Amino acid sequence: MIIRALTLLLGLATCGLTFAMSGAPKPPPPPEVLAPAPIFVLNSLDGTVSVIDPVTWTETKRIPTGKEPHHLYLTPDEKSVIVANALSDSLTFIDPRTAEVQRVVPGILDPYHLRFSPDMKWFVTVANRLNHIDIYKWDGQTPTLVKRIASSKTPSHMWIDSQSTTVWATMQDSDELVAVDLATQVIKWRVKTGPMPADVFVTPDDKTLLVALTGSDGVEVYDVSNGPARKVKKIPTGKGAHAFRAVGDKQHVLVSNRVANSISKIDYKSFSVVDQYPGPTGPDCMDITADGKTILLASRWAQKLSVIDMTTRKVVRQIKVGKSPHGVWTLDHAPRQ
Repeated sequence: MIIRALTLLLGLATCGLTFAMSGAPKPPPPPEVLAPAPIFVLNSLDGTVSVIDPVTWTETKRIPTGKEPHHLYLTPDEKSVIVANALSDSLTFIDPRTAEVQRVVPGILDPYHLRFSPDMKWFVTVANRLNHIDIYKWDGQTPTLVKRIASSKTPSHMWIDSQSTTVWATMQDSDELVAVDLATQVIKWRVKTGPMPADVFVTPDDKTLLVALTGSDGVEVYDVSNGPARKVKKIPTGKGAHAFRAVGDKQHVLVSNRVANSISKIDYKSFSVVDQYPGPTGPDCMDITADGKTILLASRWAQKLSVIDMTTRKVVRQIKVGKSPHGVWTLDHAPRQ
């Protein structure tokens, strides 16, 4: 009799515990784990974008764009990556995570290189074949042309300062660096550079500007802290110095040497080369993964994306893409300075 009573009490207690547990609020589900963002490679001569899965390292699809896409840039709201189609006079907006085309904006004349100002008010393009710099107002959706500025021969690459006041742009075939005032949309000054200046990189304090000389074998260093640029020195890197990409530690930047088939790591505080990596078969634009360990490189003459381990300094894989790969970009990248 006593045993039966104890059993009954134990059963009631268990039921009460079960009821209490079932009535308790459930813990929230774990936060959504986003898949790694795809890698985009612009195939300039195909008029396409290769989409690369960074887990399987395979091309998952190829997106048709306009003719001759060369560079791409993220919108300030980070909802679209813009592909600039230079020969089709258009911009293609693509979702940076799903790789789905969102829309195409026509009527952007020869957008070879493109950039937003940090204050998100200005959108700037340079016309490599038509020799002008276009300044657009940006309303968060559509660029509206404010001023077209005639430039020297073959504007190539540009940078905008952190205060959104100045655009620096290189003139590839007239060997010049020009500075444009964003508020007045006029050229403030121009200085001569070495042969075939290409990409531009500016240090976080806006005081020092680097110019890659594709027609030479190194990078020129300029003081732009006060007045027209003043050349400080030249850093030897390798023949065909062309495109920059910051490592993300606010001290180092990479430059691809297109003719030398190498990548140099520059300390932009000591203005010296501190490391070297392989850059197979016409190295061009690069990106660096968010962990700072891997270089994603457009091997332009091989029609491949080269993946380089920065620790071992070795090419660990290559993925076949389209003709003349140029711009390389992923949302999961290292900081830009």
